[in-house]
Amino acid sequence: MKKAPDPIDRHVGHRVRVRRLLVGVSQEKLGDALGVTFQQIQKYEKGANRISASRLQQIAEMLGVPVGFFYEGAPRPESGHDEERPETPRLPATDVLWTSQDLQLVRAFQRVTDPQVRRRLVSLVEALGGKESASPE
Repeated sequence: MKKAPDPIDRHVGHRVRVRRLLVGVSQEKLGDALGVTFQQIQKYEKGANRISASRLQQIAEMLGVPVGFFYEGAPRPESGHDEERPETPRLPATDVLWTSQDLQLVRAFQRVTDPQVRRRLVSLVEALGGKESASPE
């Protein structure tokens, strides 16, 4: 029987995929830079294969983020030691499954340079989504 991928490995892989897509790097290009096939990148992104510490460092450098980025919002491991660790808040944005439309919106938003226009866009999207702005920036 085949074992399901570890939730943390899936989370890290998903974060690799989201970041890779945000910066416009193909699986093939990332694989070439790391000396692996694009199929290996697919396995990393699905959490089917674990990413070693040294490989994750290479991926972080290639994608321009710190290694910790890939662990933000990760599920907590199921162990008896949870009571010893302080509770860390989950970031709701990391819980979504990013679609091509999500990425398209983020890329377009990143091209907006005027801070006032950016604030208005956030307010518009929140209003359309039925959520009121929590705090004016």
